[in-house]
Amino acid sequence: MAGMNSSSASRTAVIAGASGLVGREILRGLLADDSVTAVHSLGRRALAASHPKLTQHTVDFARLPALPPVDEAYIALGTTIKVAGSQEAFRAVDHDAVVAVARAARAAGATRLGVVTAMGADSGSAIFYNRVKGDTEADLRALGFGTLVIARPSFLAGDRAATGQPLRAGEKLALTVSRWLAPLIPVNLRSIDVRKVAQGLLRNVPLAGQGTRVILSGELQKLPPA
Repeated sequence: MAGMNSSSASRTAVIAGASGLVGREILRGLLADDSVTAVHSLGRRALAASHPKLTQHTVDFARLPALPPVDEAYIALGTTIKVAGSQEAFRAVDHDAVVAVARAARAAGATRLGVVTAMGADSGSAIFYNRVKGDTEADLRALGFGTLVIARPSFLAGDRAATGQPLRAGEKLALTVSRWLAPLIPVNLRSIDVRKVAQGLLRNVPLAGQGTRVILSGELQKLPPA
């Protein structure tokens, strides 16, 4: 990853959700990229990571302070209804906090945004989870970023224990079945390594043209090794 975008001008980035599966990999990539001169991480708790380019900001996502000047933003915030405790609490994270960070980044000068949502994101969906993800995407499109890159992964495969997240009920079985039956499962629905999701955003956010690009899970699966 180091020097991947060395031909680009120096960049300053903000990331929210760096304690999670995908966010952790995005943070690693940003810190390893020679063209990124500073990274601001937003979270409810401090990360164990430290790096000369990294500045951590402990925040309440419902009351975000003004951010330092940044060029681009990465958002990998997310929870589940079970963990959040209710649909309202889930929406507060997966929609409200995501949009709040994007709005704050835009106000701080960011013109490029990369965000993780999910396969099935659709504001018109009858499924609450998918509907929230779709509403989030729609509201992000309205914020005026010159470049918006949306990654829509399927079921995430990664080291949850390393992030302090216990493997949720059924996840181990689902991952095992997905690996065994991968050739029979449509590529957009197969479980996906979190590193592929991070890679999709890290490669596309700095280089994508104007407008919105949606990267489906199947396309993320086909990315060459970093």
